[in-house]
Amino acid sequence: MLVAGAFAGLLAGLFGIGGGFVVVPALAAVFTLLSTADHPMSDDKIMHVAIGTSLATIIFTSLRSVQAHAKRGAVDFNILKQWAPWVVLGVVLGLSVARFLDGKSLKIIFGVGVFIMAWHFLFPILSKRTVSNEMPKGVARGGLGSFLGGFCTLLGIGGGTPAILIMTLSGQPVHRAIATAAGFGTIIAVPGTIGSVISGLGESGLPFGSIGYVNVIAMLAIISMSMITAPIGAALAHSLDSAKLKKALGVYLLCTSSLMLWTAFHKAPAKNPLTTASAVQVSTELPHMGGR
Repeated sequence: MLVAGAFAGLLAGLFGIGGGFVVVPALAAVFTLLSTADHPMSDDKIMHVAIGTSLATIIFTSLRSVQAHAKRGAVDFNILKQWAPWVVLGVVLGLSVARFLDGKSLKIIFGVGVFIMAWHFLFPILSKRTVSNEMPKGVARGGLGSFLGGFCTLLGIGGGTPAILIMTLSGQPVHRAIATAAGFGTIIAVPGTIGSVISGLGESGLPFGSIGYVNVIAMLAIISMSMITAPIGAALAHSLDSAKLKKALGVYLLCTSSLMLWTAFHKAPAKNPLTTASAVQVSTELPHMGGR
């Protein structure tokens, strides 16, 4: 969790993303390992907690990233104010849909969503294009903002990648887009975290230290590192070759997507009924054998 937090914070500063691409699969893996016969956790609960906890960590990661970028005067707070109501509406819709989805469905949505993001980083066909010289307004803003909030809530991410794409297509400089996209993470994560807590209250079989679908222990472990590394990533974003970094991130996301989709469709091998029957027979005969 500490390693995931450090990596998530670095990516948040570098690319304006909340780090959910790293945090969600890391938490899903950790919680799966922690599931035991004494404290079993279903796959459904694990994914809900992984997504809810990821959103909680994004609050701190994105705020730290925004603070670092704001010192350089790169954050456009007017865009954030104009888009915030629609993004929050999308978050509410996303949370409503997530309540009816099981773990497999959430894994598939995450895997497909991350797969699309991976190809965007590997083959940034749209990143160098400009559709308009101003940000969308009216119905376009409402539709895109709601989709952004809902889609990112289902994935447990901060929305940095799609937000950057929208802004660069609208003629915004890439550094300003990256800095402002970090603010979208906060707008998505705050209501997303509150909704995850409320949705999971009273649920059984959650990881130890969970409040609703937010695991406080995991959240603290991750943010303790991401708060340190986010400013480092923000500083590196203005000096490193972003094209090479995006290629590397694309490869990572492609691997993450493949792994998540594999776990969604992979089923544990069924027990051999003959072996089970033999074991039961031996266990029942042993006491009699001892008596002889």
